[in-house]
Amino acid sequence: MQFNVHAIDAQQQVIALRLEAAGEADARGQAEQRGLTVFSIESRRSMPRLHRAGGFKTSLFSIELLSLLEAGLNLVEALQTLAEKDTTGERQQVVSGLVASISRGEPFSKAVAAFPEHFSPLYVATIKASERTGNVKEALSRFIAYHDELDKVKKKVVSASIYPAILMIVGTLVLGFLMFYVVPRFAGVYEDMHNTLPLFSRLLLSFGSFIGRHSYFLFSAFILGVGSFAWALSRPNVRSAVMQRIWQLPALGERMKTYQLARLYRTAGMLMRAGIPAVRALEMVQDLLASHLRPQLVRARSLIGEGHAMSAALGAAGLATPVAARMLTVGERSGDMGRMLGEIARFHDDEVARFIDWFTRAFEPVLMAVLGVAIGLVVVLMYMPIFELAGNIK
Repeated sequence: MQFNVHAIDAQQQVIALRLEAAGEADARGQAEQRGLTVFSIESRRSMPRLHRAGGFKTSLFSIELLSLLEAGLNLVEALQTLAEKDTTGERQQVVSGLVASISRGEPFSKAVAAFPEHFSPLYVATIKASERTGNVKEALSRFIAYHDELDKVKKKVVSASIYPAILMIVGTLVLGFLMFYVVPRFAGVYEDMHNTLPLFSRLLLSFGSFIGRHSYFLFSAFILGVGSFAWALSRPNVRSAVMQRIWQLPALGERMKTYQLARLYRTAGMLMRAGIPAVRALEMVQDLLASHLRPQLVRARSLIGEGHAMSAALGAAGLATPVAARMLTVGERSGDMGRMLGEIARFHDDEVARFIDWFTRAFEPVLMAVLGVAIGLVVVLMYMPIFELAGNIK
């Protein structure tokens, strides 16, 4: 369990730190062993959830810290400046904890490692590697560039999904309004001439009459169905089963695997450039992969540990595309696998981005056509008896 501890150090300065302990007494004992006088200690579970505006964003923190370092401030001064910038919220707690750790003489990598919910093992490893050369700015620049590249495809997917999502929502609402409000009322108007209506109009209006008689039951069933669907998607085994089905789709599944492999290459490449051995780097990035790909990564690590080349190991485990296999071979000859893995990731990210553009341009007109035909068909079937009646009058 984690505890937020506020204490006074030997210089009579108030510091805040976060400790992992079995209980409150254990956390207090750890703080006192460091020569601190504890005056406040709170369990993370008992703390109220902080406002989102005060939340801590690792990428924003890294950008601001890098800017201050490039302006000429040293690390302690830069962190103190960031701590003074925000007086409340989770961000202030984290930065104050970092300042307190560094003031006690702990290295920056150990300070950030004390906040695992905000700083990933990748971040910690990058900072730790930079401490050997004393160039924290280079490590921060590398992480910021990595984060931007990692989010590029995500942002493209989100931006490409906005218009189709709005179109589907509006089309569904219009269709639902017609089926659940307009059609039942037309059914009441045509009730006396039901036997003389065209077949499809009779079916539509019969459906409208059924909805009108059981509207409350159908609405309750709809709400229950939506709730059950949301609950099912919240279960990890259900999400895993759904993702397995999606991965089996020929074109989409292949692109999803390419995207996963690009994340693997980019993250492993960054770790290797930071001086992490290949086996350890692949172990650290295991959680980035989909669950059904992780056994393949374990096999690749085992082959590398046995002395096989990285290109051969990833290829044998099914984690190397044809392009990646060739480029990995080149990287092995040049001895710069970290940079080569980054280039492979960039190539595959561009490939996925092109697929998203093509799919969006093809999907949007198809979606508009389907919704237009569905809404138009309902309207025509409702008004067809009126058209026939007008023809008979003539």
